[in-house]
Amino acid sequence: MVYSGIGISPQDVANSRYLTVPYSANLRYRWSTGAAVGRFLAELKNGKIVGRKCDKCKRVLVPPRMFCERDFIQTSKWVYVQDAGIVDTYSISYIAADASRLEKPLIVAVIRLDGTGEAGILHILGGIEPKDVMIGMRVKAVWKPKRRRVGAITDIRYFAPAGDAK
Repeated sequence: MVYSGIGISPQDVANSRYLTVPYSANLRYRWSTGAAVGRFLAELKNGKIVGRKCDKCKRVLVPPRMFCERDFIQTSKWVYVQDAGIVDTYSISYIAADASRLEKPLIVAVIRLDGTGEAGILHILGGIEPKDVMIGMRVKAVWKPKRRRVGAITDIRYFAPAGDAK
């Protein structure tokens, strides 16, 4: 496959073809997940997806938020949602998180989980070829084995076509 643009090689950097600034940061910080995201991550470790319900618009927000950004009110309660839903939109990416080119693309999708109303969660699709992805298709979460879960969104390995998920 031929890509537009010009790649930067390690040799280009070593030969000072591009300006670089060496810097070694010693960053120390603490970050609290807060009540909503903290519980969301803890539930993922247990193989469950939890959201917060807005009484006004009736959406279940996943990942959960303590306030509904649409109605500017506090969400009212915790709600467990299914780990299955439909693809609302998707993108096929040949660029990795480190900006390198990928031979096999990532399929990133917004999944509207069953029971959330119109709220969606951003995740990766797997077990499917890009040409076979369709908006509206049913998908189900494929979880890491319980012993390998750490309380992160990556505890869900990917979402697969509903008939193929295990």
